[in-house]
Amino acid sequence: MVIKGSAAIALSNPKSPSNVGAVMRAAGCYGAHAIYYTGERFERAAKFHQDTNNISSTIELAGVESFVSQKKPEQKLVCIELVEGATPLPEFKHPEDALYVFGPEDGSIDQAVVDAADAVVFIPTIGCMNLAATVNVLLYDRMAKQHQQGDQTELIRNSRDVNNRLAIKR
Repeated sequence: MVIKGSAAIALSNPKSPSNVGAVMRAAGCYGAHAIYYTGERFERAAKFHQDTNNISSTIELAGVESFVSQKKPEQKLVCIELVEGATPLPEFKHPEDALYVFGPEDGSIDQAVVDAADAVVFIPTIGCMNLAATVNVLLYDRMAKQHQQGDQTELIRNSRDVNNRLAIKR
């Protein structure tokens, strides 16, 4: 399976290493190439947590000062946040190259980042989702809207756990 374009994840001052670990797993599953974060909370907590799947060896995880300055010229800055006037995810057309910004678990994306964004998108839910769940939904939506073609059986074989050998018998 080939995922078109480039996606990077930006986390505003995340507080939980387990949530960042789950975001890293989502990035690996859906082909994001990097995760950037701001703030100090994650770094203080991360020293007590291990990357058991060694995802950080294949996907960049780096602290940055600013998402706006981190954005490459060809990337679109897309904020994912529950904000009035945002585009609902089902109606959103993902850019080829995107830096997706997610707010902290206990706050919002900085207004200056929202003001600099090329798009602001929300996921229609009843209540708000956990950070890692939000990243998973967004990246899945990006992949699904690309209408991937290819050998689905081979994709399943390469993606499933070694203990899963189920088959549909008709």
